[in-house]
Amino acid sequence: MDRRVFGYKPGMSDNRSTNITWHAAVVTTDDLARLHGHAGATVWFTGLSGSGKSTLANAVAARLHQRGVSTFVLDGDNVRHGLNRNLGFSKEDRVENIRRIGEVARLFTEAAIVNLTAFVSPYRADRALARSLQPDTFIEVFCDAALAVCEARDPKGLYRRARAGELTDFTGIDAPYEAPEQPELQVDTGRDPLDTCVDRVVDCLQQRGVIS
Repeated sequence: MDRRVFGYKPGMSDNRSTNITWHAAVVTTDDLARLHGHAGATVWFTGLSGSGKSTLANAVAARLHQRGVSTFVLDGDNVRHGLNRNLGFSKEDRVENIRRIGEVARLFTEAAIVNLTAFVSPYRADRALARSLQPDTFIEVFCDAALAVCEARDPKGLYRRARAGELTDFTGIDAPYEAPEQPELQVDTGRDPLDTCVDRVVDCLQQRGVIS
């Protein structure tokens, strides 16, 4: 793999430890799946800011919780409070942000938890890297809402600030968003009711055998 494709920067691996060994877990993913009563998976919600990713991810988590499914939501803002607090919003930092989340999501999947990630994740190459870590358990959900709809919502006032020049490198305004070409699921979060979108995600999980 050419690491430049996925945002490798010179020096990123210069201090990488060499005296490390992979330790296999005694309790396996299959053991954990039997304990939870279902398999693990990563449901990767992507879309513009304001497209409803976090709202939909949390609504799906609530629906699954009612059915006894173990879930966890990885929210873009929340992760930047801790794990990725040292990253900004340049292209390079966005790449590293998604790389780290892809690794964390894979760990949740291995723990037989249905984790739902809500990140703009604007670049196809970055989402492809996240998928490559767990190709059989990665479900990409495109929250398809038009830019005009997202701007009208603007729950955090980010579009207003971007239009005023107070924010730069803002996706959809002066930074690109590369929509998925073949997502597992595309939901019209700009027009469809929330419950309808939740139904479609849950149906997708059932069809793929993640949940019964």
